[in-house]
Amino acid sequence: MPWLNGTRSQQSLSLNTVCFFAVSHSQITRLYSRFTSLDKGENGTLSREDFQRIPELAINPLGDRIINAFFPEGEDQVNFRGFMRTLAHFRPIEDNEKNKDPTASEPLNSRTNKLLFAFQLYDLDRDDKISRDELLQVLRMMVGVNISDEQLGSIADRTIQEADQNGDNSISFNEFIKVGNLQHIYVWAGDHYLILT
Repeated sequence: MPWLNGTRSQQSLSLNTVCFFAVSHSQITRLYSRFTSLDKGENGTLSREDFQRIPELAINPLGDRIINAFFPEGEDQVNFRGFMRTLAHFRPIEDNEKNKDPTASEPLNSRTNKLLFAFQLYDLDRDDKISRDELLQVLRMMVGVNISDEQLGSIADRTIQEADQNGDNSISFNEFIKVGNLQHIYVWAGDHYLILT
């Protein structure tokens, strides 16, 4: 199962190359199978169009935001390693990962990294803060026409007011972490919520 540099013939899959989060060999094999089934161009990478063919993302109001999370800024293709890195945010935090060596880097599925992933879904212009307009845009994506603009504005204003600690009328990542200090982090998946933690 070669995959690393976007080609299937250059390097073989090893557990060492995906050590950024704990998965079994069978899980890697299943994910690789899913990756190759999505790779319609058969070039070892996925495009945005490949992701848009996934029915669950196509109906998800945040589907485009989730798809964008797979692509670093300026990139239009993702290889298997990038695919795995993004999916790592959705893995549950296991007890042995919580008690990891404090000097080691934080796993991608840590609470902080899950919060950063969720924060980036709201930070549409990638300026490291969530403005009222960005919050309104994401809320509109999630609820459609089920709530009036006035109600959405009220929700956005209240959210900014409660989270904004430095008075800049936006939510920074540090402010988001404090607000996100909840039992679970949820991401809307079209007809239900996914629990990130």
